[in-house]
Amino acid sequence: MVRKVYEVMTRDVETVLPSDTVRDAAESMRALNVGILPVCDEAGHVLGVLTDRDVVVRTVALGMDPSVTSVVDVMSANVQVCFEDDDAGSVLERMKKQQLRRFVVVNAEEVLVGIVTLGDVSHDFDERRVGEALEGISEPAPLQ
Repeated sequence: MVRKVYEVMTRDVETVLPSDTVRDAAESMRALNVGILPVCDEAGHVLGVLTDRDVVVRTVALGMDPSVTSVVDVMSANVQVCFEDDDAGSVLERMKKQQLRRFVVVNAEEVLVGIVTLGDVSHDFDERRVGEALEGISEPAPLQ
């Protein structure tokens, strides 16, 4: 039986607004023990994600003050999403192909409803298929 994403995803995901400061977002990450926060508008539409890597590489390393820098200035805007009614197997294949360990999950109105990770979608598949996906995700990305 192939499950749908809504059956395995994490719901009630904490989000940040684009106008929030990087420092406040980083404090939320610390408190929640997560490395990623979706950036949404007031209606819940996904505008991007803020990762711990964004905080370090796009804020700290460039000498920006996280107390005054807005999330929108350093977030990753090119976000891969999947829909809550997508098959977990197709999402696993997309993760492999796009070398991503997680997708933001949206509903038909493209409003955030959760996050799904490689671990979430891998439970219903044999070790070989999950291993191939992990291997694909772990391959170095081609130079551009």
